[in-house]
Amino acid sequence: NRKIARASNRVKMANFSLDAGLLGVDIHGKTVGVMGTGKIGQILCKIITGFGANLICYDVFEADAVKEMGGKYVSKDEIFEQSDILFLMMPLIPPTKHTINDDMLDKLKPGVILINSSRGGLVDTKSVLKGIQSGIIAGYGADVYENEGDYFFQDWSARSIPDPTLVALLGNNNVLLTAHQAFFTQEAVDAIVNVTIDNLKQYQEGKIMYDHPNTFLPPQK
Repeated sequence: NRKIARASNRVKMANFSLDAGLLGVDIHGKTVGVMGTGKIGQILCKIITGFGANLICYDVFEADAVKEMGGKYVSKDEIFEQSDILFLMMPLIPPTKHTINDDMLDKLKPGVILINSSRGGLVDTKSVLKGIQSGIIAGYGADVYENEGDYFFQDWSARSIPDPTLVALLGNNNVLLTAHQAFFTQEAVDAIVNVTIDNLKQYQEGKIMYDHPNTFLPPQK
């Protein structure tokens, strides 16, 4: 929302001027949508409320914690229509694959900023590029790419990338793309190791399904 990537590139070239191409927008007062309010989605919701934004959410399982912090659950169509900024935080499963596609573009609020730090397959990347070209999507920020397996975690700087869709993303000034590194902090890596070891210990003790303290299953009603 503040054109950081473009501004950084300009400053590195000793261009310190300001013009309309760097004009950003405030998050305060905007409607921010979060699709997927699991553990990470709920943490994001806390951050969003700290900016003074209007928080709306979509999830098949509504979290009381989100409601308590002022978030409002709405339908999928409503979150598309109302969000100035839209975060995709869902797991990639058949019902969520290509949540953003050609058919959805006309439902999005014109000028929306779309953020995907969950799974690349949540969006049809070609549709996202169409949305950017048409102006429906003002910007796309992602830490993932649907076909990232052939490229991410490798150095392609001396090779030609044969994927035209990825090349189009990399060359678009309205796209900020990182290579699946959002998790990559010292603390997070330590936690992943510790949780993995603990999960194995719990499994060896016979704790599975709902008996496992780190179950991913939805709460029983």
